[in-house]
Order: sequence, then C-alpha cells, then structure tokens
Amino acid sequence: MRTRCGMSWAPPPAALGFVRWREYSRLRLGNRRSHEHSTDVAFVWRAGRQGCYTVTLSLFLHSHPLQKESPMRVLLICHFPLTGSGSGVYTLNIAHALVKQGHEVVAIVPENQPVEQPGAFRVHPVYFNGATDDALDFNFPCFTTHPRSTQTFYDLTDEQLAAYEQAFRAAIEQEVRDFAPDVIHSGHLWLLSSYSADYGVPLVVTVHGTDLIGYAKAEPRFRDHALHALQAAGGIITISEENEKLVHDLFSDQAKSCTLVHNGYNSDVFYPDTCTRAEVLSELGIEGEFNKLVSFAGKFAHFKGIDVLLRGAAKYERDDVATVLAGDGELFDEMRDLADDLGLCHVFFVRNQPHDVLRRLYSNADVSLLTSRKEPFGLVMIEAMACGTPVVGSDDGGAVNVLTPECGLLFRSEDPDDLARQVRRVLDGDVTFDRVHVAADAKARFSQDGCIGKTVAVYEQAIAQALFAGAEGAR
Repeated sequence: MRTRCGMSWAPPPAALGFVRWREYSRLRLGNRRSHEHSTDVAFVWRAGRQGCYTVTLSLFLHSHPLQKESPMRVLLICHFPLTGSGSGVYTLNIAHALVKQGHEVVAIVPENQPVEQPGAFRVHPVYFNGATDDALDFNFPCFTTHPRSTQTFYDLTDEQLAAYEQAFRAAIEQEVRDFAPDVIHSGHLWLLSSYSADYGVPLVVTVHGTDLIGYAKAEPRFRDHALHALQAAGGIITISEENEKLVHDLFSDQAKSCTLVHNGYNSDVFYPDTCTRAEVLSELGIEGEFNKLVSFAGKFAHFKGIDVLLRGAAKYERDDVATVLAGDGELFDEMRDLADDLGLCHVFFVRNQPHDVLRRLYSNADVSLLTSRKEPFGLVMIEAMACGTPVVGSDDGGAVNVLTPECGLLFRSEDPDDLARQVRRVLDGDVTFDRVHVAADAKARFSQDGCIGKTVAVYEQAIAQALFAGAEGAR
C-alpha cells in the first residue's frame, strides 16, 4: 500500500484495459468516510506527471464533482474555423479561458488558409480547398454557410464524406496519442463528435442548435453519427433553455441530462471602447455625418433574418441614421440587392470585420440588432452588450432569455414593422439604457472567464463517469 496526495492506493491485477486515454497505472475503488458522510471514492495516480485526480462518486455521479489537483489536458474539436462563426468563436473563447486557468489545450479545426498559431494553445488544422499540397480538394462543409465556405454537409458525396472522416480521424488519433488528453470537448452533435467517441477518451459535446436543425432534416448517414455521439458522450452542454428543450424533443427517451452553460464572450476583446463614432465610420470607409448608428454582425444566411432587418430599416431610416451590417455569406449579394430595391440610402455592408473593429463599432452604436429566426443564443448579442450597447432582438430564440428591460428590447419575430418600432424607441430616446450597466450586466452573466467553471465541472463529471465505468468493468 502506498500513499499519494494523502490518499492510499494499491496496485490492481496486472491487466486492466478499461482506460485508453492516459497511462493511468493505478486504480483502486474503496470507501472513505468523511466527517459528515461516507461516499465511494476512486483514487487515480497518473504516471509520469505530478498530481492526481480524486473522483468522488455519488449514486448518479452528479453530487460530488471531480476535484483536480493538476491541470487538465483538453482537446477541443470544432466543425468550423475559430473565426467566422459563433461556434468557432465559442471554441476560441473556451480555449483562452481554459489556458487562463492553467489547463493545456489543443484545438482541431478545419481550415482553408494557413493558420497562425495563437501561442496560448496549439491549433491542429485539417486543411481543405487546396490550402496545402495535401489538403482535401473541397471546401469545409457547413450546416448553412460560412463566410469562407458555402459547401454544406448535405451536398457532400460519399467519397468526400469518406475523405473528411479519414482526415479528421487521423488528426484525432494523432492528438490522442501525442497530446494524451484527459477529455475531448467537441462542438455540435454531429460528425466530429461521433468520430471522437471511438478513442476511449471521456467526451463532452456542446449542442449549438444548427446541429439539431441539421438532425431534423438530415439523411441517415448524418443522423446515425449524431445518435452515436449522444449515446457516447459523458456530458452534454446546451447553450440556451430553448436548445435544451429541443434536445429532449428530438431525442425523447434517448436524450441525456443536459447542463445549461450559456455562451461566454471574451472580456479581453469586447468592452466599451473609447474611439469616436467618426473614427470607426472612417475606418469602415463610410462617409457622411450621422447622429445615430445601428449595428448588426453575423453571417448572411436565411436564419439570421437580414431580410427582416432591411425591411425594418426601410421604415426607421432617416438622414441622420446609419445602419452598418458586418458579415458575409451566400446571401450577401442578394441582401445588398434587396437594400437597393427598398431604396435604402444609409445601410452599409462592410463584410467581415476583425473583433477589434467590431468592438469599436458596437461601442459607438446606439443599438445593435439580432434579427435571427430561432437562433438558440446569438453570441454577437452579448458581445454588443459587453460594449455597453443595448440590443433589439427577436422574440423567437435565445434573446428571450438574455435581454432584460435594462439591456434591450424584444420585437415580434418576422415582423419588420415591430422591429422598426422598437428601434425608433431607442433612437428617439423614448426608452433609455445605462450603457455602463449594460456592459457590467453582460460581464457578470456572460464573461467566458466567469462561465468556464461550469464547463470544467462537466469535464470532471465525464471523467468521473468514465473512471467509474472502467473500474466496474474491471471487477
């Protein structure tokens, strides 16, 4: 009997093949009596690294989370690049927040252009569309569109899907072998989460919403992967109350208990900026003097409701109001044509902008818009709020659970008249907002640094479940 971290452990029989993801060399299940009660505890020693995990297991493995005494190695996997989409930025924000807490991170993502390593963590790109000599010869697929790709999952041929799987499995296998993660956190209940489930590493999946929409309309070659990921995951994270309900509605008795962790924004990037309105408009190449500014950021896809925004703008537009739309996508030209057809004179399309420019835009906007059709959350909404900007958002989606009377207004989804009415209330001063309060409220509720603890707790639970299941199988 030996002691590590104040706990006793003894070597089990020689062959225990129940844990593949680490070189765990000792495991013992026992019963340890605390001062208040007795619980089952698993003690794990990790060979070759300092520290240990002490896993406290209640009957359903929920009551007592894993207590870690050394950093975790987290393998993040995203279906999209780290910029250009909400789920990509979500992954990026999680990576930075984990690193701040001392954890080690690698992120596997698709890319169609050379990657500059961020430094704080390592990116493992899977290249597409001729980005490198050995890149896949098609663009990375999406559920709808991405600013850098209009290829959808549903348009993939069987040969392309096989090449996609081979490339990502090779990346996952390499990182499981070389990085040796304690947990895999994959975005979307979809292909990459399904592949990740096959390597013996505890798996956590975040459901973003577009994957659920995709599941509802997808063919069996995608549905089967979503179900496999759902069944294998040790933790399911949902980003909104509506998302959680949709998981249970879609999967019924197969649905697992979900953990609600709202999207978090990077408070090092989004905060009230001191630049002037004239400076940011000049930076965006917009000429003219405007007393009021309305902002929008997002990809130009149908579910973003940009057509509703433009029809609303036709009703609130006046000479002193500029409406600036930042983003790109398959509907960009169509929406610009619609603006021309509506006779809009002060709506400006500035395509994708880096986060520092968006921060300056939000900080000078009188109001920011989230016009999406049933968007589960809307990361751009809280990024705007973090800059002190009130938001007018659709009442059919995540905005319902985010916008309070102190930080924004709701409009009836698909109703440009009501959108214009709410925007005019802000522009005309009929309703006012304390921008300092709006920014402080966003930081208190949605800063990624504040949200990351809940995410780490889900990792710990998934690891605990895997250890317990392995120990039970070894008995």
